[in-house]
Amino acid sequence: MNTYDLKGRVAVVTGAARGIGYGVAERLLQSGAKVSLWDLKQGDLDRAAKALGNHGETHAAAVDVTKSDAVDAAMRVVEQKWGRVDVLVNNAGILGPRKPSHEHTNSDWQDCIDVLMTGTFFCMRAALPGMLARKYGRIVNISSTSGKEGSMMMPAYTAAKAGVIGLTKALGREYAATGVMINCVTPANIDTEMTTHLGPEYREFALGRIPVGRYGRVDEVASLVAWLSSEECSFDAGGVFDISGGRSHY
Repeated sequence: MNTYDLKGRVAVVTGAARGIGYGVAERLLQSGAKVSLWDLKQGDLDRAAKALGNHGETHAAAVDVTKSDAVDAAMRVVEQKWGRVDVLVNNAGILGPRKPSHEHTNSDWQDCIDVLMTGTFFCMRAALPGMLARKYGRIVNISSTSGKEGSMMMPAYTAAKAGVIGLTKALGREYAATGVMINCVTPANIDTEMTTHLGPEYREFALGRIPVGRYGRVDEVASLVAWLSSEECSFDAGGVFDISGGRSHY
């Protein structure tokens, strides 16, 4: 494993109890960072914190990223505990249902928008004042190739992930000269629990769209995020980094 020097850095990872978030938190800890694990369910968080504690110093907080007051309060707790937040990885997410777009309910739509896009903005807004004051920060937003290409029968997920790309570009450019670098990654299909529930037929269909011929691994995404979270990522602002096995074509 290649490592990046994150010694002395403090990171917040949302959606950290499972999947990509867990893998990212593990990789940041292995690179020397202290990591605050945010997720919605306390039980899942406790299990993740216990396992990840073998790699370094962790903190766990049950946070609903759709609630701005909860996000602000959780960020203050981390800053009070460790004195700073240097890295924010916005990974908290849901897929929503996969069904014809005209059958999506108001809540099907709003839930994805609230968690994926609005939650990402709330977390960035909470982290930025401290980063700007210290003239250093790294924010990595987890978007998706769906946000670039569009996924049929997943209108809310697609729109929200496209919104994450737009937020990244807007804020990345806005704060590019401040020492705070904001970028996003756009994974294609990654082998996680979240994608499993889409069923074998969809998984086979999705696999056929990946030239490499397999699903991506969590550790591969975590490796890219670790670099984007490090000081070595010093000239990328508002960037969109594909990790798609060749699926993305623009």
